[in-house]
Amino acid sequence: MFRPKVPTNPTPTGLVVPLTVEPTAPVRHAPAPAPVAQSSPRPAVQLTPGTAVALVGGGTGVVLVVGAVLVSMLLAVAISGVSVAVCAVVLRSLLASGRTHR
Repeated sequence: MFRPKVPTNPTPTGLVVPLTVEPTAPVRHAPAPAPVAQSSPRPAVQLTPGTAVALVGGGTGVVLVVGAVLVSMLLAVAISGVSVAVCAVVLRSLLASGRTHR
């Protein structure tokens, strides 16, 4: 099946010799196994008051941590922008005073 089919042409006459096609055996697939029924259904998840409080507390903690990280990133960007603006004003002032004193 995966062997290459090389045409057999003993002399270069310019005639094309057709390849012989080998019949292949039909592929037979095994039938799929029948689904197995579960003997006992999975029990439903039950939330007790203690687990509900723990879930709420955990969710609140995650929200607070993510919020603190985002606010700190925003402050870092704002402080960087202000420092670049101050540097630009100082450089502009230095360049302007250098032109007038010549």
